[in-house]
Amino acid sequence: MSIRRMHADQLDIDVALVRRLVSAQFPEWAGLQLEPVHSDGTVNAIYRLGTELAVRLPLRRAGERSLRKERLALSRLAPRLPLAVPEPIAAGAPGEGYPCEWSVFRWIEGEPWRSERVADPCRAASELARFVAALRAVDPADGPSNPLGDRGSPLASRDAAAKQAIAALEGEIDARAVRREWEAACAATLWDRRPVWFHGDLLPMNLLLADGRLCAILDFGTAAVGDPACDGMPAWVVFAGEARTVFQRELGGDGAFWARARGWALSTALIAWAYYRRTNPAMVARARRTLAVLADGPLS
Repeated sequence: MSIRRMHADQLDIDVALVRRLVSAQFPEWAGLQLEPVHSDGTVNAIYRLGTELAVRLPLRRAGERSLRKERLALSRLAPRLPLAVPEPIAAGAPGEGYPCEWSVFRWIEGEPWRSERVADPCRAASELARFVAALRAVDPADGPSNPLGDRGSPLASRDAAAKQAIAALEGEIDARAVRREWEAACAATLWDRRPVWFHGDLLPMNLLLADGRLCAILDFGTAAVGDPACDGMPAWVVFAGEARTVFQRELGGDGAFWARARGWALSTALIAWAYYRRTNPAMVARARRTLAVLADGPLS
């Protein structure tokens, strides 16, 4: 079975290819069972290898950089974080017709975040806020930065992409109201402190549950140092009601921080909806929900 196509330049990846790669480069694992893992992710194909390992392969050549950066970031961050995170086990090289580096990670048991499966949303909100705080406490010296327009950058650096998405969704959204919301976020005071570590992609598919509790944070491909406002996105993308209030209160931040966080939630939803509208229904559904939540008004 091949991975569904979401990108014009997406690479062809299937079980047979992954098995050839593993057998050629890590023969000690050649006999282990290999099966695809369903994911709403858009950067890597994921395969479970045996019971203890996971293979992740970039879907596009552009994804190779984030996987390489993730391995380096995790080596610095993992010992200082209060929740489980991916553990790199081995780095694979291009081969068998596949042009990218790829990685083998330790498998983490759990299930992707679903609100109805969370035993105590307020406790989960508090634990995620503590995780973000622990990230920010790691020494940012020599930490990587992301390209302009990506997480950690000033919101204005993705102005063109956000407005292009708004134009593409004309008729499906209240474009005038969304433009006003976006312009207000871009007008918020910029981050003027020392850059800090952030995760950058705290979406439901990257939050893992075990027995109803938050147990692990996945996918550090966007982790870097810069403005941490992007890690405020769970206030609208993950939590609701009292859990949202708990997350906001425990994460802290002034009005400008939360205005920028709203901008990240808004632009991420818009760009995802416009780009994946025909290829990733789950991503589009989450984007629509996020815009609906944002339309209810700012956090109190």
